[in-house]
Amino acid sequence: MVEVEVDYASGLPGMVIVGLPDISVQESRERVQSAIKNSGFDYPRRRLRVNLAPAAVRKEGPSFDLPIAVGVLVCSEQLAATILQDCLVIGELSLDGSVRHVRGVLPMAAFARDQGFKRILVPKPDAAEAALIPELEIIPVENLAELAAYLSGAQKITPQPPTQITFTEPWVQTDFHEIKGQEHVKRALEVAAAGGHNVLMIGPPGAGKTLLARALPAILPTMSIEESLDVTRIYSVSDLLPPEVPLIRSRPFRAPHHTISHAGLVGGGNWPHPGEISLAHHGVLFLDELPEFGKHVLEVLRQPLEDKVVTISRARGSLTFPANFQMVAAMNPCPCGYFGDTLKACTCSSSTITNYQKRISGPLLDRIDIHIQVPRVDYEKLSDERYGEVSENIRRRVEAARSIQRERFDQLEMNKRRMIYSNADMRASDLRQFCELDEAGKSLLRSAMQQMQLSARAYHRILKLARTIADLAGAGQITTIHLAEALQYRPQIFM
Repeated sequence: MVEVEVDYASGLPGMVIVGLPDISVQESRERVQSAIKNSGFDYPRRRLRVNLAPAAVRKEGPSFDLPIAVGVLVCSEQLAATILQDCLVIGELSLDGSVRHVRGVLPMAAFARDQGFKRILVPKPDAAEAALIPELEIIPVENLAELAAYLSGAQKITPQPPTQITFTEPWVQTDFHEIKGQEHVKRALEVAAAGGHNVLMIGPPGAGKTLLARALPAILPTMSIEESLDVTRIYSVSDLLPPEVPLIRSRPFRAPHHTISHAGLVGGGNWPHPGEISLAHHGVLFLDELPEFGKHVLEVLRQPLEDKVVTISRARGSLTFPANFQMVAAMNPCPCGYFGDTLKACTCSSSTITNYQKRISGPLLDRIDIHIQVPRVDYEKLSDERYGEVSENIRRRVEAARSIQRERFDQLEMNKRRMIYSNADMRASDLRQFCELDEAGKSLLRSAMQQMQLSARAYHRILKLARTIADLAGAGQITTIHLAEALQYRPQIFM
């Protein structure tokens, strides 16, 4: 919370802003001066001092324009504001006095409510976004003159009504019934959606890997209100929230290009902002042509994949952004793309193939639960007039499995349940409680551990995957059938 304090003293007319302001805050002096004059008020010919408290926290952005202007009017006795005690004021000023959109209004409104504020004055374009927060009176402000009249009691502004949250069907970019063949890949994606597991698809060019990945959001469960608010906060801070969409109701699907930088993927900058992995929070992060990404860029994914958050540290401090995303990656088996293809011969040497596959480190591959081969689709399947199963039916099974998981995790204490949304989020202690095996299952997994040389992390991920497969089948106990399917999703060419 930043308090804007305005005072005046003798000296040459002008305004000094202190409290670690950045350039955009410093430039508010010119915007405030022009806005006050063009709104019909007199700009005081005094030495004005503006303090942004607490002084030890760096301030950025133009959202301080409006409170500074109100402070100048109150200080120069042109405005007697009697209702500012429980108000939070946010807004950027134009030179003509109109109030412009600012980013991050939703988390600001939520913070104001938590701090005990009763009323928040926001730009009119942002009022619907702020009205998502209950128990808070939202006053939409169009210009500085209107705000001054409201604060002095000369004019009333109708508060923004609460934004109605409607439950809509997820927007489907690609339906599963449009994809011919690849039934085993569709099954793997269904398992991934049911448990929130990460997926790597490997196959020749044109086999449908990108199409399958873009169809995944259609079978993901509908977002809850809490998840929607979490995603909307991130997009509001990043200034990516469409003006006509105050609340994001569909799960994000982010597909950055392989030329993306480290800061663009995980977040960063002089003053850190969310990256692609945070923009994919509660959604899908699709990495096409995985080996083409920079090695350093891929390695920074290891910690967010485990912790579901990303912490960015700078000399000024550190910020933590949520990053509970589902990673879906696609790659060719070799540079030419046809290693292992049944029709077209591979032109790469064995050393070239090995070097290409080694671009992805073993620790990163170990964090991917499902490795699935996507073969070439033959003519008979492509020319078949029959359609496959629609995404809506698959989503019903996924939501039924997620419902089983929610009931299961409700048994946990609140501090343990906070970050668990699906089976993929379970910790080692949860596995002991929810993933018990019978003797046949233990024997099968013991043999797999020895033959496939699995790590402890892979062992835990197989149990999570088997638990998801059992949930899809409606089984309370994990059996050898579920374990066998989970084991077949382990990597085969990376051995």
